[in-house]
Amino acid sequence: MKLLTILLVLVVGVLIAKNRLWSFRAQQSSDYAGLGPSISLMEHLNGEILSEGLIYGPNGRVANSFVARMHGVWNGNTGTLTENFTYSNGKEQARKWNLTIIDDTRFTAIADDIVGVATGEVSGATIRMDYTIVLPEDAGSHRLNVTDWLYLTNSGVILNRSEMRKFGLKVVELVATMRPDPEALMQQEAAE
Repeated sequence: MKLLTILLVLVVGVLIAKNRLWSFRAQQSSDYAGLGPSISLMEHLNGEILSEGLIYGPNGRVANSFVARMHGVWNGNTGTLTENFTYSNGKEQARKWNLTIIDDTRFTAIADDIVGVATGEVSGATIRMDYTIVLPEDAGSHRLNVTDWLYLTNSGVILNRSEMRKFGLKVVELVATMRPDPEALMQQEAAE
């Protein structure tokens, strides 16, 4: 019995260490300091943006997919990012982020379905944001803790990966791309 208890404690210890040291959650903004290309909230979250993504459920399988049209506008150190999602199950959702840049690396954000204030950090080619989101009523109104990472690639495409947790357990993962909306760019070129 004593040996079984020791083995159980060791297994739990290894799992905790793995989560804290060698996983998505273990990343720190400082891991990306100095790596390029440099991402900028005001530059890369500005104008018309097209996002396409997959949402994975707790079993690791794709539960839904989406297309989102976003629009970013900045006035000094404050900006808004309006998101309009269309999901593969036919549902639609809108969110409006209000962003405030604090200094060269830190920012805050608020939105109607966010509890309190989201905190964010910009470092090298990455943006990290942490917040608590309240899911819509038809999704159970659950409160989930979110870690959201954006990674700018050399081509200018942003890769977005998010983990959503409840009671410390991952229940949703999101993977998406974000890029200037080609349809909006064509309309802009045609108008010029």
